[in-house]
Amino acid sequence: MPNIPTLREQSQRWLSAARPRTLPLAVTPVLGALLLALADTGGIAPLTALATLLAAAGIQVGTNLHNDAADFERGTDNGARLGPARASAQGWFTSAQVKRAAHIAFLTSFVLGLLLVVRGGWPILLLGLAAIAAGYAYTGGPKPIAYGPYGELYVLCFFGIAAVAGSYYLQTLTLSAGAISLGITLGLPAAAVLLLNNYRDFDTDRAAGRRTLCHVLGRPAARKVYAGLLLAPVPLLLWGGLPGWTWPVLLALPVGLKLMRQLDVSDGRALNTLLGRTAQYQMLLVGLYGIGLLLGWLWG
Repeated sequence: MPNIPTLREQSQRWLSAARPRTLPLAVTPVLGALLLALADTGGIAPLTALATLLAAAGIQVGTNLHNDAADFERGTDNGARLGPARASAQGWFTSAQVKRAAHIAFLTSFVLGLLLVVRGGWPILLLGLAAIAAGYAYTGGPKPIAYGPYGELYVLCFFGIAAVAGSYYLQTLTLSAGAISLGITLGLPAAAVLLLNNYRDFDTDRAAGRRTLCHVLGRPAARKVYAGLLLAPVPLLLWGGLPGWTWPVLLALPVGLKLMRQLDVSDGRALNTLLGRTAQYQMLLVGLYGIGLLLGWLWG
């Protein structure tokens, strides 16, 4: 008699498939944009902020689920995988079921996006449609972004510049050089997460026919790029024309240097822990910038 999973086990499997640990990469740029809008205008629109956060999270979850199913169908996820378990590869759900869940997540973000269009107009509509299309294109279509060397650029554009600029525009109905600068700043560590993911999966990706940036550069050069992606945000925050006190971000430097050293000595599944810490580094940058804004408001 087959072992039928309980409702709790099913729920846990769906939660694992959604990869909640990646959600900070989606919501942190939005939080950064909210801080910047608050500094520039003295207030934020709370309902718009909530809808933006939920829409960003939905796109992230949809991308994760579609990636889960597509990688399984292409044979990328197999027994040699070093990363966390994937729902399709584990047989928890069929790839068709996982894709349907991805469609639901993208549809939820689309509906939330329509509400945001009421405030932001056609620029937000175009940005939202582009983000959803990019989520599908990341591992779907004849030439998936994830299977070539431009994945890090995709992350920089959509999980950095577009996320911050779009969220800032929804709050202020304007764009600023500071929003673009902050978008680049937060997109760089997000790109570092993807680079590290591909660094970990170097051998299995190559066997599956993927040619990521890591394969183009080689692992030694990829480690240098990873270092640059971690360190570059600090001067960008310091001298990127952002309001408030930015000097607290200097406290991120020791953390970035520690992550770089850990990559030099880590391999295999040990890189999974480093991936989580790299994502947390992006949150640290936003947190330190927020502290600087608070200190500037108190004593500036």
